[in-house]
Amino acid sequence: MNRKYLYPILIVFVTVILYYLEGYVSTKTEDYPSFNKEDVPEASIDFGNVLPSSNGEIVEHAYYTLSYREEHEQAEWVAYELLDKHLTSDQHKRPYFIEDRDVKTKSADWRNYKNSGYDRGHLCPAGDRKFTYDAYHETFLTSNISPQEHGFNSGLWNSLEQKVRYWAGRYDDVYVITGGVLKDDLKTIGEERVSIPEEFYKIVFDKRGDAYRAIAFLMPNGKTSGSFYNYMVSIDEIEQKTGIDFFPALPDPIENELERNDDVKSWWK
Repeated sequence: MNRKYLYPILIVFVTVILYYLEGYVSTKTEDYPSFNKEDVPEASIDFGNVLPSSNGEIVEHAYYTLSYREEHEQAEWVAYELLDKHLTSDQHKRPYFIEDRDVKTKSADWRNYKNSGYDRGHLCPAGDRKFTYDAYHETFLTSNISPQEHGFNSGLWNSLEQKVRYWAGRYDDVYVITGGVLKDDLKTIGEERVSIPEEFYKIVFDKRGDAYRAIAFLMPNGKTSGSFYNYMVSIDEIEQKTGIDFFPALPDPIENELERNDDVKSWWK
């Protein structure tokens, strides 16, 4: 064969082999997290059933729960408890992103994000789950990521995540709900058309005896400046944008008070 044609053919052949090898390495069985839920640390506070309503498929993992929206190829919310004892500085080898086998319709392939210009933004942050490798590993399921602008992911959103860890340490135990605002006609990335949220929200909930409080943030998916407190909103506002009822199991008077309140004073510490 003429060398003029041989080298291009070899390049194509090697590229195809590497593509499929990359897929194999990232999805092989031994890389998939498998947990015994009896080994998960018990909560120090009984929050009760504080899961939001769902417009998708609820998937309960060992270290967080999510509601997956197939039409957007991502979770509309991820909810988890963050205890003071979860806050460790353990260092773990960063795993591959892999599809979530517990999602019936299959979560999006991580390659949708490749060369898209968007970060694979964790919803339950890997930094909140360093206390064991299993917990850390579980955050790399693709059901737990969403397309985020790098300036957003590494900017005020990251600062807010660090503040949530501070609150968990200060108050011993908080409950976190986070996700992108999913709606019609969003831009998408990848062959599976993963939606790009224009905004992301985070709600932090705390319970002490019979007392409840919550704080909520809604931030644009882009580079921001100033303080994340500038993006504090009522839960009611997030509910209106998402169509999600965030605390349906709480008694109506408590739920209504929590959701309309945007007083930062009790959290400004």
